Amino acid sequence: MFKMKKSSATRAFACLLILFMLLAGWAIAENAAEPAAQPEAVEQAADAPAAVASEYMPNELADPAEVAEAVEAASQQSEDPEISVIQGLKNIAANTGFARGDWRQYAMIAVACVLLYLAIVKQFEPLLLLPIAFGMLLANLPAAGLMGHPHFTFYDSLKDAAVAAQRLGKDATDVTYRFNEATGMMQYSLQTANGGLLYYLYHGVKWGIFPPIIFMGVGAMTDFAPLIANPKSLLLGAAAQLGIFLTFIGAKALGFSAKEAGAIGIIGGADGPTAIFVTTKLAPHLLGPIAVAAYSYMALVPVIQPPIMRALTTEKERKIRMAQLRPVSKTETIIFPIVVTIIVSLLLPDAASLVGMLMLGNLMRVCGVVERISKTAQNELCNIVTIFLGLTVGATTQGSTFLTWNTIKIVVLGVVAFSCGTAGGVLLAKLMNVLSGGTINPLIGSAGVSAVPMAARVSQKEGQRADPGNFLLMNAMGPNVAGVIGSAVAAGVFIALFAK
Repeated sequence: MFKMKKSSATRAFACLLILFMLLAGWAIAENAAEPAAQPEAVEQAADAPAAVASEYMPNELADPAEVAEAVEAASQQSEDPEISVIQGLKNIAANTGFARGDWRQYAMIAVACVLLYLAIVKQFEPLLLLPIAFGMLLANLPAAGLMGHPHFTFYDSLKDAAVAAQRLGKDATDVTYRFNEATGMMQYSLQTANGGLLYYLYHGVKWGIFPPIIFMGVGAMTDFAPLIANPKSLLLGAAAQLGIFLTFIGAKALGFSAKEAGAIGIIGGADGPTAIFVTTKLAPHLLGPIAVAAYSYMALVPVIQPPIMRALTTEKERKIRMAQLRPVSKTETIIFPIVVTIIVSLLLPDAASLVGMLMLGNLMRVCGVVERISKTAQNELCNIVTIFLGLTVGATTQGSTFLTWNTIKIVVLGVVAFSCGTAGGVLLAKLMNVLSGGTINPLIGSAGVSAVPMAARVSQKEGQRADPGNFLLMNAMGPNVAGVIGSAVAAGVFIALFAK
């Protein structure tokens, strides 16, 4: 058993920096040693356009009796292979992961082991980092094929396809007629191999199912009372999204497309599920590095934010004590999620799935009549989906696509996004403090990012460092929960602009 101990976040951060420096070295080696790989053929479409189907429709009409006769003849044939111990051993050796592995896969397995070490020994966001790291390990096991796509074989005639189906223990009804992009013709198709386990689980991410369910769990665990008591906090949550849009501009300047830049910018919201949701809509090929960067920086909130907060505020400002928030009635807490869902969904329909599920979870929490399903959303359901989400996101970090210069750029841009978001919240809080006559502590502005409740705790800690008797947690929770809504709104903006 590992001995759990609380280590400094700075050391953990240094480990991650070393990790990403190794990635940079691998990316350089890959570019220097090998030519650019040709993109793999895309998965065949299930149905071809009508015009294509009519153009390439074969002239032959299959005789059912002839097909049945060919299938019967094939079933009578003996196909037992000759047994050779030596050849069998050679075949086994040739098909082991050791023989078929690539250096990129071994590099990613090493990275996964480092991340597992950080999650288990350093307790570095273990609920998220452990399944992500293990998914990375599983996806990069040579020849395991856990993220492999289903394999289809094409035949020129129904008779050939039906015979092949019989030999595989399938039925002739398993044969489909579809467009073969490799030949540009309509052909008979038979699925000859299933996809890997993680390939099918990944559809929960690909189809946008897992992130909204996570949001429902987050909503069921979130108290919006501080935001309701101080609606001005919503402005701080919006200001903390500044890093998202600045990073979008920076990513465009570095050569990323608008869709890719939008997905990268969302890292600045410090919200992993939102980053995953937007990336699957805009740039699914970047899901691995964006998800790893987003969750890494969420964990590094106590490391990244304090220097920025201290640099942008004076000691006098950090000592400001804020008034206690007013009590919030139950009626207000019930009306709030309903109103927010209606307004945000009407303004940005693309954000409805995230905001709607967030507010559904919160309504279940505050209404007081569905305690059982509220607890399920907070615990069992959220935990199950977190496991699948982490595994499948980690499985997208395959060596051939992860160890590139784009990964390094995304890591750097993620730091910029998060830093600018923190700075934007603090600077607006400073302005609000001046306008209010010195009643607002600028430290609560940094909590406008969506890392709940970690960012609010950082504001509390920095306030008590300046004044041990200062208590900012509840005031900081207002901008913090506003940041969750703000990141979902920013996601809706990018999807509305670039997904169509």
